[in-house]
Amino acid sequence: MFTTAVENVKPSIEVRSKRVGGAAYQVPMQVNRQRQQSLAIRWLLMAIREKKGRPTAQKLADEFVAAYNKEGLAVSRRENVHRMADANKAFAHFAW
Repeated sequence: MFTTAVENVKPSIEVRSKRVGGAAYQVPMQVNRQRQQSLAIRWLLMAIREKKGRPTAQKLADEFVAAYNKEGLAVSRRENVHRMADANKAFAHFAW
């Protein structure tokens, strides 16, 4: 369950700032495996830190169950990153 939850949170693409000719563009780029895993774990921890009022173990368990079901704050963060990359795919030719 843990590995599936982390796999559901891993981003495959992200946007990075690239300066070209004095303008900064948000360029979509592929994410390597190690960064995918670190971002997924970071987003899961961020999601449990944002929730207040319950023990950390219970919040972590709830977030893992939500990520396993492709729900929750960490998965929505991943979807937002993918949505931003899709919106900026016109600048993909700047990724060199």
